Amino acid sequence: MSTADNIFLLRTKMLANGIDAVIIPNSDPHMSEYISGHWKKRDFISGFTGSAGTIVIMADEAGLWTDSRYYLQAEDELAGSGIDLYKTGESSTPHYSDWIAERLNPGSTISIESLVFSTDDARKLAKKFKPYSLHLDTEGNILDEIWQGRPPIPENNVFVHDTEYAGLSRTEKITMIREEMRNVDASHYIVSALDEIAWVLNLRGSDVSYNPVFHSYLIISLDSVHLFIDTHKITANIGKELSNDEISIHLYGDVFKWINEMPNDSGLLFDSSTTNARIYSLIPKEVIKIENPSYVRRIKGTKNEVEQNGFRTAMLKDGVAMTKFLHWLEQEVPSGNISEISASKQLKKFRAENENFIGESFGTISGFGAHGAIVHYSADKDSDIKLTTNSFYLVDSGGQYLEGTTDITRTIHFGKPTEQQKTDFTLVLKGNIALDSTIFPKGTRGVHLDILARKALWSHGLNYGHGTGHGVGCFLNVHEGPQSIRPDDNGICLEEGMVSSNEPGLYRASEYGIRIENLLLTTKAQSTEFGDFLQFETLTLCPIDLKSIKKELLTEEEILWLNNYHKNVYQSVSPFLNDTLKAWLKENTRSI
Repeated sequence: MSTADNIFLLRTKMLANGIDAVIIPNSDPHMSEYISGHWKKRDFISGFTGSAGTIVIMADEAGLWTDSRYYLQAEDELAGSGIDLYKTGESSTPHYSDWIAERLNPGSTISIESLVFSTDDARKLAKKFKPYSLHLDTEGNILDEIWQGRPPIPENNVFVHDTEYAGLSRTEKITMIREEMRNVDASHYIVSALDEIAWVLNLRGSDVSYNPVFHSYLIISLDSVHLFIDTHKITANIGKELSNDEISIHLYGDVFKWINEMPNDSGLLFDSSTTNARIYSLIPKEVIKIENPSYVRRIKGTKNEVEQNGFRTAMLKDGVAMTKFLHWLEQEVPSGNISEISASKQLKKFRAENENFIGESFGTISGFGAHGAIVHYSADKDSDIKLTTNSFYLVDSGGQYLEGTTDITRTIHFGKPTEQQKTDFTLVLKGNIALDSTIFPKGTRGVHLDILARKALWSHGLNYGHGTGHGVGCFLNVHEGPQSIRPDDNGICLEEGMVSSNEPGLYRASEYGIRIENLLLTTKAQSTEFGDFLQFETLTLCPIDLKSIKKELLTEEEILWLNNYHKNVYQSVSPFLNDTLKAWLKENTRSI
């Protein structure tokens, strides 16, 4: 059925159940950014497929709230649905809770499913609606009644991520966690975020596309560990290994009963931003609730030495694949036979030639011309177009390797760029270089550095609407915390061992998009009488399109950075190439 048909059925159910508004986020019980098909309720009811966004359905109105990465995509996918687009981040856009409160009469009922709302978000909604005398029903699931053919929760086996890649054993990690628990007088700690559970246990899965995680909950006490998971996902060998490490296995759904029956003298540590509201509602009143930002997220985000070396290995492999890909494009695009989809498929083939390649780290963004201006564009059979020599091609992609996770964006012109295109490209490059080459005092947060990537663009009245950098997991989710580099402050300082993206961009709607993305490792720079200073090590090894650069816009220091970067790319990648590719790489990493 069409989106309009599904909304009509939902409204019929709402009327029958006395519900005036339904809020449907893009979420699962673990507050994941990327979710399995079983939890894609918002996608089902709206037709919008972006990774961020919330829909509100009322009797005669419906709205979708999403950020600037998805404005163009949402406009396309919502066309004809009767759903209005609300652009979060714009000053004129109300929060969806304010929008609801302004429209409903006192005594109205708003339905949410507590299983897919964090404790934090459920509290905020209750606080918002209380002065308006609006009732928040947290057990709503009427959407389930109309979703025919809903995908089941995946049933894929988990597998071990060896310590040779993880750097620390699961018992070592659990010991670290228990030390933190003692510091806050916690007897139990519930971990709900899927990537955090995978990291602690040195296990990986395939329940979510591109993210090597599995649906589960983990409860760590001072003398026991409990994993809640569909038990058929655990092979006999892994079950024995976990048992040897004194980890008990329970059914996935039993976590709710376990929480509800906790001893009254317990102290439960949890992160209210990743623990769903259903679990919170089941905690006995007598149990002491200890709410802190996730300790696991913090230590996971700071890579150990083995993980850092793993990233270097993964990025070298990726550099070889990207070199093959860029050379192939240069040879094939003039024929007029290469499309956005065929290009992305070929890139995956080149990556798959590398040892320990497991799969892509996200769906490749392969956008030519105007499609490149759609920040999270996803080509399909209807939108797929051929690559030509008259505009930019933007490709944002990554790989999952046993050693690490990669994420890289390159923007390439296969013909002769216009003066405007060259200016735009060079301004984005200047921002990338400025962030990459900075030295900053320990205690600096991402919000302090974000301006470096935007300054050159700002000086020309230009900007981009997404963050500049995100954390990257080690053979885990391509997006992770706790750090970020963006205009809003999350209070997290950059620390040695963190791996972050550096991806300024510029997007001209209906024309082209430009983004240049490298991964950076935070390392120690120096210590002086003024304190400790940090810097970035560039992990990505791939040429930057020289023909799109307007050299006169670069300073001597920026030219030196570019030449040194390309020198390192050639020295690192060329030993793994044949003579033809080596010659191509030498030409495309030449000094300017």
